[in-house]
Amino acid sequence: MLARYFELAERGATLGGEVRGGLTTFMVMAYIIFVNPAILSFAGVPALAGQGPPFAATQAATCLVAGVLTIAMGLATNYPFALASGMGLNAAVAFQLVAGLKLPWQAAMGVVLLEGIAITVLVLTGFREAMMDAIPLALKRAIGAGIGLFILFIGLHSAGIVKPGPPGVPVTLGDLTTSPVAVAVFGLLLTPWLQAR
Repeated sequence: MLARYFELAERGATLGGEVRGGLTTFMVMAYIIFVNPAILSFAGVPALAGQGPPFAATQAATCLVAGVLTIAMGLATNYPFALASGMGLNAAVAFQLVAGLKLPWQAAMGVVLLEGIAITVLVLTGFREAMMDAIPLALKRAIGAGIGLFILFIGLHSAGIVKPGPPGVPVTLGDLTTSPVAVAVFGLLLTPWLQAR
């Protein structure tokens, strides 16, 4: 039934391949389940504790929205695209709107809603595509690299490989003998091995 509905044979796909692809996609993007609520709730930032939404509620909303939108994408368009919260926008909300401009987190989320409406209008009018075409390829690649480095830094900090330094030194090495560091290093070694396979 699934193979017929999604026209897998016509696309040269198999149900098993699609399931493996879905699981792989989930594993690649599952970090958002923890990183998004950690950023928005200021987890581990004592000076900003309580200024963001609760971690558990944000985590549940992140999972629910990603699940519902990914299923809707598959059912409505028959494309195997996963949708989830974007890295970068969450940091802008947390550190620019809430921490910087001192907006309550509820108002900051209202700004995100307005941004979503504006983007939807730009998509429907075709203006978004024209704007994206106007951005040089080098800048698009630089944005991707910057977001990747940001995520890498979050991972290094969460694993304990780096930690805040003394005054005047933003970052220093953490205790590299702890189990979170061992798990992170194992994951970093496992990733290229799995990609080679």
